[in-house]
Amino acid sequence: MNFEDRVAKRAKSIEISTIRYFFNMAREVPGAISLAIGEPDFVTPQHIREAAKKALDEGKTGYTVNPGLIELRQEISNYLKRRYNLSYNSETEILVTIGATEAIYVALNTLVEEGDEVLIPEPSFVAYHPCTILAGAKSVFVPTYEEDDFVLRADVLEKYITEKSKVLILPYPNNPTGAVMPKEAMEKIAEVVKKYDLIVVTDEIYSELVYSGFEHVSFASLPDMWERTVTINGFSKSYAMTGWRLGYIAAPEYFIKHMTKIHQYGVTAAATMCQYAGIEAIKNGDGDILMMREEYDKRRKYLLQSVREMGLDCFEPKGAFYIFPSIKKTGLTSMEFAKRLLYEAKVAVVPGNAFGENGEGYVRMAYATSMENLEEAVKRMKEFMSKF
Repeated sequence: MNFEDRVAKRAKSIEISTIRYFFNMAREVPGAISLAIGEPDFVTPQHIREAAKKALDEGKTGYTVNPGLIELRQEISNYLKRRYNLSYNSETEILVTIGATEAIYVALNTLVEEGDEVLIPEPSFVAYHPCTILAGAKSVFVPTYEEDDFVLRADVLEKYITEKSKVLILPYPNNPTGAVMPKEAMEKIAEVVKKYDLIVVTDEIYSELVYSGFEHVSFASLPDMWERTVTINGFSKSYAMTGWRLGYIAAPEYFIKHMTKIHQYGVTAAATMCQYAGIEAIKNGDGDILMMREEYDKRRKYLLQSVREMGLDCFEPKGAFYIFPSIKKTGLTSMEFAKRLLYEAKVAVVPGNAFGENGEGYVRMAYATSMENLEEAVKRMKEFMSKF
C-alpha cells in the first residue's frame, strides 16, 4: 500500500517555496548577506509589545470569538475609513485572520469551486497559486511587463478571461516587483471586472509602504466595486509584526459570514494576546509607520541607484520593500544568477521565476535590512557584476 499515492493530489502538486530555499541557503553560507526574505528588520515597536504583555499579565489567554475581538474589528473599521475611505461594519464585515496568508486561503476556499478559474497577475506573491490549487480551482496567469512598470493592463487581462473565470487577484503594491497601481489603471480594470462579473480579491498588505508621493487607492473604494471586492490586509509589514501572524479580511457580509466558517474550522481564532497588540498598533502606530517608511525609502533610493550603476536595468518601484532588476544582460537565467551571486559574492537574492514564468530574467532584492548590510551587499554585487 503506497500511502504517498493516497494523499491529496492537490497537496502533491504544490512545491516548496524557492524564497524559503534561498533564505535557508543564505544561513548556511558563512558571512552571507540576505536580501532574500521580505521581512522588516525592525523589531515590533515597544508600545505594541507592551500591549501584548499587559494582556498576558491580565490573564487574557482564552479564546476570542471566531471573527476576532470586536475591539480590534472596530479599530480596523476606523482605520480603513480614515486611510482609504472604506466603510465596513465591524460586527459583520471584518474577519481577523492568522496573517494575510490565511486570509488569502480562506477567501479563495470560499469563493471558488472545482472548475473555476482564478486570474493571477504575474509575477506576484508565491501563495496565490497554491491556495488556488488547494481550493480546487485553476490558476490563470496574466502577464505584466516591465515597460508598463509591471502594472496589470486591462486589455491584457481581458484576453485571459473565459466563461470559467470567477476571481481576479489584485496584488498591489506588488511583491516581488514593488509596482504600484495608479487609480486610472484601477478604473480600467474595474470596467473589465464589471463587464465579466468577476469577484476581486485585493492583497493590500503593503498599502502603507508607498513612496515618491504615490497615494494608495483601495480597489473597493471605486464606484460599484465595494460589493464585489474582498480586501485583505494585515499588520506584518506596516507595523513590523511578521511573527505575530495577524491579518484581516474586509468584505460585504455575504462574503464574511461564509469565510468565517472556513476560518473557524481551520484555526478557530487568532491568538488573543496578538489581537490586543493589534489594537494598540492600529490605534497608536501611525508614527511607527512613518518612521519605517522613511527609512525604507532611503534604502530604496540607494539600492535602485546602485544596481543601475552596476549596469542592470531596473524600473523605479514605488511600493513594498523590493526592487526587481533585470539580469538578462548577464546571459544567465534567474536561478543561475541567484546561485552564483550567493556562492561567489555571498549575497542572497530570489530568482524572479520563483514568482512565475513571467519573472524569468529578473531577481528580487529586498531592502528590508540595515543600510550597513545594503552597503556591503552592494560592494560585493559590484565586484560580482564586473565579471560580465
